Order: sequence, then structure tokens, then C-alpha cells
Amino acid sequence: MSPSYLVFPQIDPVIFSLGPLSIRWYGLMYLIAFVMANYLANRAADKPNSGWTRDQVSDLMFYGFLGVVLGGRVGYVLFYNFGEFLADPLYLFRTWEGGMSFHGGVLGVLTAMWLLSRKFNKSYLQLGDFVVVLLPLGLGAGRIGNFINGELWGRTAEVPWAMLFPGAGPLPRHPSQLYEFFFEGIVLFLMLVWYKKRNPPAGNVGGLFLLGYGIFRFGIEYFREPDAHLGILSLGMSMGQWLCMPMILSGIALIVWGYRREGSKA
Repeated sequence: MSPSYLVFPQIDPVIFSLGPLSIRWYGLMYLIAFVMANYLANRAADKPNSGWTRDQVSDLMFYGFLGVVLGGRVGYVLFYNFGEFLADPLYLFRTWEGGMSFHGGVLGVLTAMWLLSRKFNKSYLQLGDFVVVLLPLGLGAGRIGNFINGELWGRTAEVPWAMLFPGAGPLPRHPSQLYEFFFEGIVLFLMLVWYKKRNPPAGNVGGLFLLGYGIFRFGIEYFREPDAHLGILSLGMSMGQWLCMPMILSGIALIVWGYRREGSKA
């Protein structure tokens, strides 16, 4: 009798190696996302009266990359491993040991956007609306990378598509990385593109991103295995869910404020 679950395909996380240099699927996924985001940003900048130039897009990609990497690492250390950081501050710089936080990456990107809004003399809200449409590409790519690495698996499950992950014990689990790829990557990207074409008030595309990601991530956390050293926190919520709450509230506030501001001008 065949098992009632799927078996992880055992994909080698390393595509190939050249001496000490290894090319990994995880890094390739982010490279593909970066190329796609750069293409879409330049395409938008080339449209008449876009208010953007290709040089500005180049700066945007550079600052955004730094914001994701630096913010993601600092956020992971502060939100998920603060105790280890207090015991050994150099832990912050040992990036080869792994550990990135999406919520920290968002804070890093928000900081980069603030710097760019001053440099480009653009509205922070309008700049944010331009940037957030590109973010789901990186989110989706990162989740595919997590799946290939066989990490950040879900909770144990009995659904037909449950999967047996190496190192995750003898029980099949939700492939929550693929859930996140679909909702936080594909669905959120399509939502933002659709909404932006309707010319909403400034800041509302950013608000929809915060709201959409917060809701999707909050829901998927019920299928994702909580961090072993944190587990379930107060009110039965994980750290990821607690970090999503301010995103959801901020997204609602931005959208409501945007429409009220536009209505007051009518």
C-alpha cells in the first residue's frame, strides 16, 4: 500500500560548485526575482509621464537590496534571536549561519524608501506605491528557495498533499513554503497590479500590500511550524502573527486615510 503523503524530492540546494564557490538554488531564486523586478520597474519608468528615469530605478534597486539584506538580518536577530545576540553580539554578523526576517526586511526597505524620497524629492507615499508592487516577486522567490532547501516546513498534517521533509521527523507536514509562494507571491502581486491600474489615492497601493501580506502571512502561520525556540506566544499566536498585526492595522489605516483625504478634496 502506497503512503498517503508525498515525499520531499531531495533537491540538492547546490546547483554546481567551482572550487570554493557554490551556486545555490536559494541565491538563484533571488537573482531571478531581482532581474524581474528591475525589468518591470524600468518598463514602468519608460512609460510617458511616469516621473521616473532608469537611473532612479537603478538607485532604487541598489537601496532596496541593501534594505532587504540589512533589515532582514537585523530583524531576525532582534525579533527571533535577541537572547543569543545579547550573549554574543558578533552573532549579528555571522550571516553564513542563516537567519533572515521578512518583517525586518520591510523595515529596511521603508528606511531605504525614506532616504530615496529625499534624494529624488518625491512623495514618500508615491514612491512606496511604485516599490511595493515589486516586493511579492522577491517573497515568492524566497519561498521557493526555502522549499528547495527543505526548510521552514509546516505543521504535521493528514491532507493528501502533506509532505515528509528530511530532518522534520517521521510525520508528514504541510508544505507551507508553497502556500506562502502562492499567496504572498503570486496572489499578492496580481492584487497590487490590478489595484494600481485603478489609480487609487497615493499610499493606498502600499496600504494594500501591508494589509494583504499581513492577512496572508497571519493565516498561513497556522499551517507553518513555529520557531522551535519561541513556539506559540501569548494569545495562542506565533511571533510571525504578532509581527503581522501592526502591518494589518497600518494597511487599513493607510487605505482609509487615503480615501478620506481624496474625498475631502472633491
